[in-house]
Amino acid sequence: MSDPKTPDLADEFAAALQWWRMAGVDHDYDDVATSWLAEPQMQEPDGSGETAAPLVSPAEKKAVSAPIKASLGGDRASWPSDLAAFHHWWLTEPSLDSGGSFPRISPIGKVGAKLMIIVSEPEEQDRDKLLSGPRGIFLGNVLAAMNIKADEVYLAAALPRHMPLPDWDELQATGLGDVLHHHIALAAPEKICAFGRNIWPLFGHDLTQPSANLPNINHDSRSVPILGAEGLAELLRSAPRRERFWQRWLEWTGN
Repeated sequence: MSDPKTPDLADEFAAALQWWRMAGVDHDYDDVATSWLAEPQMQEPDGSGETAAPLVSPAEKKAVSAPIKASLGGDRASWPSDLAAFHHWWLTEPSLDSGGSFPRISPIGKVGAKLMIIVSEPEEQDRDKLLSGPRGIFLGNVLAAMNIKADEVYLAAALPRHMPLPDWDELQATGLGDVLHHHIALAAPEKICAFGRNIWPLFGHDLTQPSANLPNINHDSRSVPILGAEGLAELLRSAPRRERFWQRWLEWTGN
């Protein structure tokens, strides 16, 4: 019995094409992915018989899509020029915050206090008075140990009202630090103690740096020293943190 005829290359190629046609594959395909759901783009001829789609960079897309955020406090030219007016503005200026279920709480104290205490926000329990809950009681005990009387303290919060989850990066980007510095300039304290790591960047402190001795604030040819401390809630629940804070306070005040 003789061997069957061995097909040549042309016969094999023709057979392969016929197989693909029978399988329903009769188009050419490309390795480049194409979005079937993309919106059609207007194209104009460039004189060469070909068309080109307009190119838009990611930065341009972001600039078009991102809304312009208003600065906290509005026009700086209209900010209050004395502390009493600032207290009223703090409670009524619409641009200072976006609202919430908790009330705005006014700062407490007079111009030229021996010590300005700044916390990140009012307590959840606050309704008429700043720090009226357990953190306020703890702070009162701390001030007593410092031998500082209540009328020697100016008490303020960086935010007008309690907010469960503040976006501190966004608040800083929209001008919260400027509002805080204006507040400090009007209060004109001798020293400042800022409780809460979230508000340290508002004073120009880099959180990657270990020291919490924040940069001094300079207003009207005077320099106000600032001590950064952990939040009152953290100090309240941690004896080692309280001990560290107390040691730093003694070093800062020279006692």
